[in-house]
Order: sequence, then structure tokens, then C-alpha cells
Amino acid sequence: MRNGIARFVLVLAAAALLPRSAPAQAGPSAKAAKVKITTPARGATVSGPVKVTLAATGVEIVPATDERAGTGHHHLFVDRDVTPVNDTIPRGVTGIIHLGRGQTEFVLDSLKPGPHQVIAVVGDWKHVPLKPLVTDTVRFTVKD
Repeated sequence: MRNGIARFVLVLAAAALLPRSAPAQAGPSAKAAKVKITTPARGATVSGPVKVTLAATGVEIVPATDERAGTGHHHLFVDRDVTPVNDTIPRGVTGIIHLGRGQTEFVLDSLKPGPHQVIAVVGDWKHVPLKPLVTDTVRFTVKD
């Protein structure tokens, strides 16, 4: 029994003296996930219908049925605030659009003339926003 404990202590002591490797770092190709609303442009005045186009980096945009880490799909909050970030993004709510088939564009065909805001949020297959939050906001005006 004593020999077993002595050996264990020696192994621990030897391990403490070994050089420690640096923690793994993300390579230059690893990027934080980002989403950008590429159209309409910020502050633009546009005619309706309004095509919203999205570009994402650092996350693969896939259908909501694809349950893999590192993936997500777009949600648009039109003229409304984002729901709490720890909650599931609700369905069937006016002004919240799920792009659950992996789409990267959507046409808003019922916006009235005047100022509008669109917030894009990338969520996982459970429709929960990714963390850290992956979002972009654009404000624009629809002309008469």
C-alpha cells in the first residue's frame, strides 16, 4: 500500500515539473459569428416591396431542421424589439419572421411608407439566439 502511494506522489511530482503546453488557440480562420444586413442600406430611402438580404460569417446558415453546432438560421424582427435573448424566438407573432429553410433573403411586401427598422438575429435549431448574440440592425425609409 505504501509503495502504491509513494509511486502516486512521485507521478504527481513529475507531472508538476513537466513543461505545460499553451492552451489551444483559435487559428486565424476561426472568427466570431457575425451577420450583416446587406440590403437595404442603412439610412436608405427605398420603394416597396423591400428586399432584405443577409450575409453571415463564422456560422453556417442552414435549415432549422439541421441540428449541428456551428450552424443557425436567420430571424427578422421588423419594427419591433428583439425578444429576450435566453428565450425561444416565438412563431406566429406579427413582425417576427423565421427564415427556417436557410434563406438569406426575404421580401417585405406590406411595409407602409415611412421609417422602418429590421433586426436580424441568428438562432439555433431550437430558435434560440446564438451566444454571443449574432445580430445586425438597419433603419431605412419607404417612400410614398
